[in-house]
Amino acid sequence: MDCLSSAAASNSYREVRELTERLVSPLEPEDCVVQSMPDASPTRWHLAHTTWFFETFLLARASASYRPVRPEFEYLFNSYYNHVGEQFPRSRRGLLSRPTMREVLAYRREVDARVSELLPHASEDQLRVLELGLHHEQQHQELILTDIKHVLSCNPLGPRYRGDMAHDVAAHEAHQSDSAAPQGDCWADGVAGLVEIGHADRGFCFDNELPVFRTYLQPHQLAQRLVTCGEYLEFVESGRYQRPDDWLSLGWAHAREHGWESPLYWRQTRQATAGWEQFTLDGWRPLDPAEPVSHVSYFEADAYARWRGARLPTEFEWEAFVAGRDCDQRDNLSEPRPGNFLESLSLQPLAPTRAQPGQWYGDVWEWTSSAYSPYPGYQPPAGALGEYNGKFMCNQYVLRGGSCATSNRHIRRTYRNFFPPDARWQFTGIRLAT
Repeated sequence: MDCLSSAAASNSYREVRELTERLVSPLEPEDCVVQSMPDASPTRWHLAHTTWFFETFLLARASASYRPVRPEFEYLFNSYYNHVGEQFPRSRRGLLSRPTMREVLAYRREVDARVSELLPHASEDQLRVLELGLHHEQQHQELILTDIKHVLSCNPLGPRYRGDMAHDVAAHEAHQSDSAAPQGDCWADGVAGLVEIGHADRGFCFDNELPVFRTYLQPHQLAQRLVTCGEYLEFVESGRYQRPDDWLSLGWAHAREHGWESPLYWRQTRQATAGWEQFTLDGWRPLDPAEPVSHVSYFEADAYARWRGARLPTEFEWEAFVAGRDCDQRDNLSEPRPGNFLESLSLQPLAPTRAQPGQWYGDVWEWTSSAYSPYPGYQPPAGALGEYNGKFMCNQYVLRGGSCATSNRHIRRTYRNFFPPDARWQFTGIRLAT
């Protein structure tokens, strides 16, 4: 695996850290302290935790005499690293009124200054830790957006993440003019036979993408587009949330217990001619039937697939198909991948376009039927950083492809995202297989 140069590391560090704060800039301090559910964290916590990561795993290990900016932050902003020490309970992060946003931003400034001093003299091992920390912060950029979306959705005022809509509306209308309306089911033959899975390129990857191995795939087909809101609405309006026929037993029990009647952020309008609308980061708006459905759990995705007489693809089917298609071909692997990602600032799944009809990357994370488990021969790294992925390989499912809140420099075809089957607050959607 190639290592970033000091100059490239310095540029990447500045770009990633600045983007995080640009994402926070539309918010008020009051927005940044709310925790709307245990799975979500306050924006302020994300800002501090990503900074704690660089201080703990890069700066503190670079010098035996290192003195932390605020020693108490090691407890407050440690997420789950037991090798580092105890953690403040995740479900109670919203109870902290201090440190203030001003103090957290000052913490970021101080750690950024110390990292900048270190980088010109950093070793290869330190540069690798820094690169891991940058990808870690990109993950939290996505979480900042999905967590604040949940926070804002709980407010009866339906506030917008961005106050000025003019530019966003114009961009959305321009996209709509280039949209390619879904034309019924369109299937493509998947890759069958012996395939190679895992990260074999020289660039960065997480440990859960290794080692490379071979597996055998039976003949199958994959849908060449994502399931749309209009298609999923048929599932809703045909009463499938009131019938257990298509649901896994655990999914049905969970849907009943939590009162699921539609995807998260959907509601019927209050007008006399009732339609549907959905909450977005730009507030409530009418449901667009051509957009990919999002904010569905694995349970809902699986039930919808069964109702359609199909299934969800395995992660290996997804990866093998994408590996051999034009959707994964770029002249330079360091170049951003095209698609509806964070950098497009739509912050919402969009209808397919003529240029991106399949939407294999961006828009929504695609649930697969694959349990999140280690590849043959997998060994987690030693020490605290070994807790990053390996210890979560239980009771979770793999998602592929990235979303409209994922950085286009963060995703790759071997990337394995994972969530428990009831998770809905991420931009998660559906691609069918047979």
